Amino acid sequence: METTSSKEGSKSYFAFFDLDHTLISAVSGKELALGAFKRGLMKKTDLLVAVSLSLLNKFRLVDPAKAINKMGHWVKGVTVADLEKLCNEISEEVLIPSVYENAREEIREHKDKNAGLVILSSTLAPVARRMSEYLGMDDILCSELEAVEGILTGRPAGDFCFGEEKAVRLKRYCELNNSKLQDAWYYGDSISDLPALNIVGHPVCINPDKKLERIARKNGWKIFYWK
Repeated sequence: METTSSKEGSKSYFAFFDLDHTLISAVSGKELALGAFKRGLMKKTDLLVAVSLSLLNKFRLVDPAKAINKMGHWVKGVTVADLEKLCNEISEEVLIPSVYENAREEIREHKDKNAGLVILSSTLAPVARRMSEYLGMDDILCSELEAVEGILTGRPAGDFCFGEEKAVRLKRYCELNNSKLQDAWYYGDSISDLPALNIVGHPVCINPDKKLERIARKNGWKIFYWK
């Protein structure tokens, strides 16, 4: 289920950005897990599971979608207010300081051309909102968690914004805003971003993993190495 906060006014085109390893050098999910454990919001066993799944996902030894789904189970029983507080604190302490300077420049260039700027990421909505505010972006398409009476159930609200789901949301967003996919930009770092990269007119790979780098070079896509 997507979250949006569109600003009024027509845009020349839309530029969509992944978050982890694209706009920032950090991994938001990992930082949230560590922060939650330090604050007593996550059990040690849940932390070990999250770390193990993160490593398995890194080496492609587990289905990424299933790994992301399982990693979200630790929030079961946490209040929405506590999660939002955690996300804001981790954003301020870790994520914002890890924003690539090149990313800031890229965002400024698109702004100067009256582009709509959207974070399109599997990260949680409170993180995406804070990062969007900080970077002066227009909208977010991200992952939501189910809550009942202010308590998180540990289940997603809709599909996680990952893999094919990113392409679905990107396409729908352009359609709703009467904008052509051939004019759209998407910035991503992982092979899991391939569905979204494949459907835009301007695919850009940031510090791509090996699989994505091979495909990007074969297709003649832009590749940037940001530090």
